[in-house]
Amino acid sequence: MNTIINLPRLVFVISLVVLWLSANLGGFLGQRLRPLKEEEREHFGVVQGAILTMLGLLIGFSFSMAVSRYDQRKNYEEAEANAIGTEYVRADLLPAADAARIRDLLRNYLDQRILFYETRDERQLQGITASMDQLQTQLWFTVQARAAAQPTPVVALAVSGMNDVLNSQGYTQFAWWNRIPAEAWGMLMAIAIICNLLIGYGARAGRYFFLVLPLAISISFFLIADIDSPRQGLIRVIPQNLVSLSRSLQAH
Repeated sequence: MNTIINLPRLVFVISLVVLWLSANLGGFLGQRLRPLKEEEREHFGVVQGAILTMLGLLIGFSFSMAVSRYDQRKNYEEAEANAIGTEYVRADLLPAADAARIRDLLRNYLDQRILFYETRDERQLQGITASMDQLQTQLWFTVQARAAAQPTPVVALAVSGMNDVLNSQGYTQFAWWNRIPAEAWGMLMAIAIICNLLIGYGARAGRYFFLVLPLAISISFFLIADIDSPRQGLIRVIPQNLVSLSRSLQAH
């Protein structure tokens, strides 16, 4: 299930097929096995309307959850760029040799962070993560060594800035892991299947009408999955703040 929700296009295809089959199954049950009586249609309509309303609310809540997570990823990207830029400036508080090394490491680290946002390849991501871990270790070791040799408030300010750089990456990673749970997707799909069964069961028209609701729901599922997928979706967080910072540092 986790693999499927990471691929929005696959979510759309599977949803469309499953929901279309559900509507047709409902139509088969309603026309062949147990047709709906006229005196039952009023009560059936009440149940059908209630289930459709529930589905609409669940889709709305899921979309809101996906958008809030997308906004969270954007905010952390901005915070990460600010933290790196601030520490790059604070490097002036350290001796010249340490400042030059920290700036060089920060530029390399910034390049890796941009690649983290832009890559879609999982193998490449593993290499990027390994490089980031190594650079983080080197950055922290550099400021830690200077702080141990020269424990002054000025050096402590540079150490605090480096701590913000490392923490911001952790917050970003958490935001990328914070997804709509697979269990919620399962319940959403179950309600959608029930809705399409009821639509098909109570339909009087031909089966070509059965594609309308499955298509609308599948598009909604695709949009939710796309926004909620930080790496494989069409709507992704563009590291514009990190890229802008990288350009400014190169010019500097």
